[in-house]
Amino acid sequence: MIITLSPIRSDAPLTLIRQGDTLIINGVAYDFGPLPEGATLPREAIACDWLASDVTRINGVIHLTLVLPHGTIPLNAPPEARVITHPEPIIVTADGPIPLPSYTPAEEAA
Repeated sequence: MIITLSPIRSDAPLTLIRQGDTLIINGVAYDFGPLPEGATLPREAIACDWLASDVTRINGVIHLTLVLPHGTIPLNAPPEARVITHPEPIIVTADGPIPLPSYTPAEEAA
């Protein structure tokens, strides 16, 4: 599974767990197992506010983009800290919790 992240300003929590072709987002399971090779499942067909793209299967791998919430950056932070960049896609090869990059200023400074 390859997950691309699109940062947005939000305090909402996001947790991800992979179980085979199922992605569990904040406790809700989305099973992409039935998606055939080379097919695209339109974003509109999935009732998930976290999904920011269609879902495709390429060479047996599920590809999708999720929004990544980030906290408020203080106004007195240096300019480089105020720029939220798109992190590298996450390549998930094992089942279990998926660690996400942090955009909380306190965690970034640690």
